Amino acid sequence: MSGSLRIVDAAAAAGPHDHVDIVFRDGYCLRLRDPRRFGAVLWTPDDPLHHPLLRNLGPEPLSDALNGRYLYHSARGRRVRIKPFIMDATVVAGVGNIYANEALYCAGIHPQRAAGRVSLARLSRLSKGIKQTLQCAIDAGGTTLRDFVREDGHPGYFRHHLQVYDQEGAHCPRCHGLIQRRVIAQRSSYFCTRCQR
Repeated sequence: MSGSLRIVDAAAAAGPHDHVDIVFRDGYCLRLRDPRRFGAVLWTPDDPLHHPLLRNLGPEPLSDALNGRYLYHSARGRRVRIKPFIMDATVVAGVGNIYANEALYCAGIHPQRAAGRVSLARLSRLSKGIKQTLQCAIDAGGTTLRDFVREDGHPGYFRHHLQVYDQEGAHCPRCHGLIQRRVIAQRSSYFCTRCQR
């Protein structure tokens, strides 16, 4: 979200949004900055994947475990709309609102379609769209819309690659139809009604 982990001099004064320092012997520390307080630091002597806050997470989106077949089997019988479905961390860990909009556009899937009614072929395109979107965002240093900055203090530049997110009323890059906005599951959703079915 808007937090970051940074390696800083252990003597550097903490800012108002710096919440945890892990100090190393070499005089540096790993500092958690979390303005919106969405993050957590968990310490456990046991396997972290068994921790109650982590054990029910879905696969990492860039891993081989996320693929069309996995999404297809997870979606069977589900009436939930596809956008909140892929944003559910028990289905896929770490697909946020901006990236869900972009991945659905990439795959040509309307965000209001019921997850259980999307074909295997289209869910395969969606899994590829999620990976492609996230990799492009990582390569661009993330997405700065207001206050997000990377660990080096610079903004993320993925906003320059956004096709539909926050583009209400703009022309679709593919078909030149108009990008629309609707609120789905309390989140702004942007899509092209021509390209996304």
